[in-house]
Amino acid sequence: VSISEVVHTLLEALALVVLVVFLFLQSWRATLIPVLAIPVSIIGTFAFFIPLGFTVNTLTLFGFVLAIGIVVDDAIVVVEAVQHYMDYQKLSAREATARAMKDISGPVVAIALILAAVFVPVGFIPGIVGRLYQQFAITIAISVLISAFVALSLTPALCMLLLKPMHIAPDSTGINLFFYKFNKWFERTSSRYTNGVRKSIKASKYVLIFLLCLFVGTFLLFKSKPTGFIPTEDEGRLYITFELPEASSTNRSLEVIDTMMNMLQRTPGIKHYAALGGLNVVTFATKSNSGTVFVSLQPWDERKSKALQLQGLIANLQKQFASIKEANVVVIPPPAIPGLGQTGGFSFELEQRESNDDIRTFENVVKTFVAEANKRPEINRAFSFFTARTPGYQLEVDREKCKKLGVSVADVYTTIQTFLGSRYVNDFSIYGRNFRVVAQADSSYRNDIHNLQQYYVRNSAGEMMPLSTLTTYKVTENAPLITHYNLFRTAEINGNAAQGYSSGQAIAALQQVAAKVLPEGYNYEFSGLSREEINAGSSTIYIFALSIVFVFLFLAALYESWSVPFSVLFAVPLGAFGAILTLTFIPRLTDNVYAQIGLITLIGLAAKNAILIVEFAKERVDGGMELVPATLDAVKIRLRPIIMTSMAFILGVLPLAFATGAGAVARSTIGFTVLGGMLAATLLAIFIVPGLFVVITRLSYGKNKLSRLHEHPPALERVDHV
Repeated sequence: VSISEVVHTLLEALALVVLVVFLFLQSWRATLIPVLAIPVSIIGTFAFFIPLGFTVNTLTLFGFVLAIGIVVDDAIVVVEAVQHYMDYQKLSAREATARAMKDISGPVVAIALILAAVFVPVGFIPGIVGRLYQQFAITIAISVLISAFVALSLTPALCMLLLKPMHIAPDSTGINLFFYKFNKWFERTSSRYTNGVRKSIKASKYVLIFLLCLFVGTFLLFKSKPTGFIPTEDEGRLYITFELPEASSTNRSLEVIDTMMNMLQRTPGIKHYAALGGLNVVTFATKSNSGTVFVSLQPWDERKSKALQLQGLIANLQKQFASIKEANVVVIPPPAIPGLGQTGGFSFELEQRESNDDIRTFENVVKTFVAEANKRPEINRAFSFFTARTPGYQLEVDREKCKKLGVSVADVYTTIQTFLGSRYVNDFSIYGRNFRVVAQADSSYRNDIHNLQQYYVRNSAGEMMPLSTLTTYKVTENAPLITHYNLFRTAEINGNAAQGYSSGQAIAALQQVAAKVLPEGYNYEFSGLSREEINAGSSTIYIFALSIVFVFLFLAALYESWSVPFSVLFAVPLGAFGAILTLTFIPRLTDNVYAQIGLITLIGLAAKNAILIVEFAKERVDGGMELVPATLDAVKIRLRPIIMTSMAFILGVLPLAFATGAGAVARSTIGFTVLGGMLAATLLAIFIVPGLFVVITRLSYGKNKLSRLHEHPPALERVDHV
């Protein structure tokens, strides 16, 4: 179901991208060319799934949703350039295509390599974080490389076949009139934008100060934003487990299950449920005083209100089950990744390491820790099913008396096992079927310890001796189940982060409680998703650093300069600022794995827009044009493709940002991260990048070199421009 939800998001993104492309290209012929590049790039990526061992899952489909807004960019740049030459210089389709490919082949290749350089290093990250990143990142990288190949081969051929000169007159009607007014508005906007860039270049000192402040603000926002790992999703199912007082009978457990099922029957949002008496799903212990109900929820389309969604249902059910006074009932969401723990939320392992305390003292330490943890606002009902209060009998065989009466001790133990437990005898066949024979006392003779006087064992003289004469017993209390984690006696404590807090904050709160209340000789570890979150640690920082280093090396090779690439790289923090600012204004989303995936995507996307400006400006400077006019010329020509490609991507991720249903938290996190980041990287970078290019070029080239280029330009063909 989750995959079908993502496919639906994929189709919505495709429709919005097509709408933006048609708005800017204003011709179905021109729109068809980049639209055809989408299925070619996406379907071509599937060809690499088999050798790479990838599957069609939510992560790869997330990659395709983002790739729709990326793979169309190269084709848009080509089509826009060809149409520009046809409309303004009256060239034929073939001549316009040839001229356009000379202009934009370099940027197309550069953008593809930069995006691949961002994502490919992610594929070599070990651990579960690497597994989460790999399929997503490699999917986008392959689709981007294929789209670049399509833009340099299929797209020019389609341009020569399909494109025609366009002339939208002022007296047009219908949609053409709208396009005419839109073009006039965009021309005025371009002029104002160029003037704004000219002012930002003159005030470059203040631009640099603003950029520095923005970097500091980004750092502080990341420090203050709660972190997480993998958010708990509404998977359409729940676990409800309970425990009665120790030694409660199975009949009492079944009565509680019946009561709970009657409550579930009257609860909106519940579709199916099935109960299993005697099983605690958290500890997987089988005891007479416990039970578990497995609940399936109604489809997501029928649970639109918050009260019928996961957290609302958990709160409602927990409130209803509070009326069952004799049982400790816990409503548990399943873990975000099957196999990493039994429940969603945190898994805390309290260990008795160097202490010699008995099991009762250990239980008191566990209870004290749980009580203290529940006082923290970051924790939503920490709980543990560990107990050392289960009543039982300690039965001892009097060996001296057995010796005097001539009874074998082995026979005594065998008799106790057979009557109180069970003992396999043999198999026999009758009526064509095989039956297993198991000896055991009838249940009415096993419900009281005094029944021992009715069990007999034969002595060496052939006399039958009652077991009550050979054994003694006393009532005790002990732990029914003792678990070990890394060889240490352990009690597992589970729970969730409270509403408005992240899993990272819950983990930090548990660590602070442990430092406060755990006595000498006790320690702790985390397991499940909590352990993976801690192990991931600062791996994201290393991922970012590695991706940026790869991007820098590609840009240095492209521009044959160690300094000019910084005018592109400084656009990356602009995207990060927009992303973290958006997440800050949406408290329900945390800085988790999916947000970090979106941030890695923004490295390439922010660099892409900067490359379109820097590449054209540097080409003109190297051709002999003065630095500032060359930069202004580049920003004016490149504004339309930058806005076009950015809008295509931004609208393409809107279905992700406002997703509902299965996997909605993951999709919203990625969507809002790249949405806010791309808006900032577009609106801020188109003003800041030109100023950075001018400042860095002046520092890199020096006045003498710029003067020589202007006086003696190299023998290169000058690029015509409007």
